[in-house]
Amino acid sequence: MPKTLPLPEARKLLGLEGLRFLATLAVLLWHYQHFALVAEPAVKLTRSELPFYRVLFPFYEAGEYGVWFFWCISGFIFFWKYRTIIADRTVDGRSFFVNRLSRLYPLHIATLLLVAVLQPVYFAQHGVYFVYPNNDLPHFLAQLFMASDWLPPRSESFNGPIWSVSVEIMDYATFFMALRFVTASPLFNLVVILASITIGTQVGTSLAFFYAGGLAAMARQAVVDSGHRRTLEATAAFAAIAVPAAIWLAGIELAPAAGPLLLIYTPILLFCCSGQLTLPRRVQALLEMAGNMTYSCYLLHFPIQLAIALACVAMQRPIPYGDHLFWVAFVLPTLVASHLTYRWFEAPAQRLIRRTLRRKK
Repeated sequence: MPKTLPLPEARKLLGLEGLRFLATLAVLLWHYQHFALVAEPAVKLTRSELPFYRVLFPFYEAGEYGVWFFWCISGFIFFWKYRTIIADRTVDGRSFFVNRLSRLYPLHIATLLLVAVLQPVYFAQHGVYFVYPNNDLPHFLAQLFMASDWLPPRSESFNGPIWSVSVEIMDYATFFMALRFVTASPLFNLVVILASITIGTQVGTSLAFFYAGGLAAMARQAVVDSGHRRTLEATAAFAAIAVPAAIWLAGIELAPAAGPLLLIYTPILLFCCSGQLTLPRRVQALLEMAGNMTYSCYLLHFPIQLAIALACVAMQRPIPYGDHLFWVAFVLPTLVASHLTYRWFEAPAQRLIRRTLRRKK
């Protein structure tokens, strides 16, 4: 039986930490439109009237694709850190999944319970739930076990953004089982990507981007000691710049071709951003902090929106979502709360769970 070891704490890939934060910001600003959904199931929102639109329009218009970036970044990090040690059985399944779930579960449970308390209050005032309509016991139990979106359609329940994490749990299971019992070959990644595309569900999309990120990690590991490293990095950097430039010059609309374009482009971008960076200590600390707070921001922003909606009702005022000061008063405190939550809740809870379960082992 293999020796049980904690998963490694590899060096931070600072470029990817920055991309993780940008993907989080994209989702946060994409969901800013939730403020227009007060007491109405559908509202004709004019996004061009949202605060700072001229600067932030990519996030307002295409922020939903930040979830795909998350899946691809996760695939890169998992293959970068764990591919070899899972395949050679240095780390067993118990250690792997304890480390994963201790990272995800504490904040998930806390925010799920918070939304479960606040949504009935909102329903009592409006007769409808805020944004996500399916807040009953079966959906609660599904979210409790992070199984809410394993099957279509989307659950649209409680702390809605957790849906993408629920789907990603399937990626973790596939990743571990494949490395342990099938193969660690890059060719297998290609097979999974092609098979996942044909599924046509969110689970399939998640697997495709996760394994595409894995290919980028394998490519980065392959060129670390290569004599052609600089040439390959320069070629990838040229492609990372040329692809969006060509799309913009050709006037191609992103939405109809977003899936295949991002599935090809995102791994190239991750490859470019995963090189070793030498930065001042303060900049490095800021990037690490930004990367650490991404999960907190992802799960906190909807409960904060719900609390703001309830506060505006209590004050008998409409939500001024078109106001620039309101935007600042929502975004900045959310980011601060995310940092504090990671430091004082997420990280301590994670350490406590891991110490407890390892002691039992």
